[in-house]
Amino acid sequence: MGITYIDGRVRGPLGEESVRLLVDSGATYTVLPEDIWRKIGLNPMREHEFVLADGSVIKRKVSECYIILPQGEGHTPVVLGEKDDHPILGVVTLEILGLVFNPFKRTLQPMRMLLI
Repeated sequence: MGITYIDGRVRGPLGEESVRLLVDSGATYTVLPEDIWRKIGLNPMREHEFVLADGSVIKRKVSECYIILPQGEGHTPVVLGEKDDHPILGVVTLEILGLVFNPFKRTLQPMRMLLI
């Protein structure tokens, strides 16, 4: 299993910031570090419980922002990270942008879209 990062930008009411995101096809939502989401002016909209890989449960607030990746851009829900939380690119954001992670090439590529 390899580790893949992608450089992107996130935009909120107060501006735009660069962020290096770990592509994690096992993560539901994208996570933004506290310093990033505060700089761009995001505010909590709701709170969810998340189960971590070790089985522990944490609560985090969720908001929305505009994300810009080399492969596409759009609005997405994001987890508002706390101290020591790292930036993660989750599956919901990938699906919103019509992207999938190719684990063999370790790249993002267009999703095969079905209209059924």
